[in-house]
Amino acid sequence: MTVGLGSGSTAEAFIRALGRRVATGLSVVGVATSVRTAMLANGLGIPLRGLDQTPLLDLVVDGADEVDPDLNLIKGLGGALLREKIIALAGRRYLIIVASEKLVPRLGTRARLPIEVIPFAWESTAARLRGLGLETYLRVPTGEREPFMTDGGHVILDGVIPGGPDIRVLSRAIKEVVGVVEHGVFAGMADEILVVDPAAETRSIRR
Repeated sequence: MTVGLGSGSTAEAFIRALGRRVATGLSVVGVATSVRTAMLANGLGIPLRGLDQTPLLDLVVDGADEVDPDLNLIKGLGGALLREKIIALAGRRYLIIVASEKLVPRLGTRARLPIEVIPFAWESTAARLRGLGLETYLRVPTGEREPFMTDGGHVILDGVIPGGPDIRVLSRAIKEVVGVVEHGVFAGMADEILVVDPAAETRSIRR
């Protein structure tokens, strides 16, 4: 079985659990969404391939920062949104695992929207995004002076989603802005959400 391995704390918990199963004989091949995920999987003995070697995946498992009632997602607070989206689209089935507080009435309720942009003239890109009603902030890790850089060598602008516009319409408009590489709206992609409540009870929401 081929499995896309997501990024972030929830995905890492899944990868550790998968590593324990691999250690007892489970046969899987993983495709990692980030350098950090690849390092974790390698350390746990999970065999990895590139997407060029395995262009169609049986299952992709990842976390999310927000999930709305239509199972649209915001992802990318960890900065791996571009590779996560590429790998999500390669999966026959896309499974998201979240804590119950990640369920929101509308995207942008709890989290800002990560937008991956090229570093060159990022201020101009931010100005064009303001024209869509998005106030954005360059992501700089706490205690550091240089901006966060993605595995692909880009920077992240974290945007405040304005109330009113349909998230699918807004996401298409963002993607058309010159300088934008990708954004963290994953609309209509998740097949199933596994929701874990504070008592560690799990329920499934399927599309």
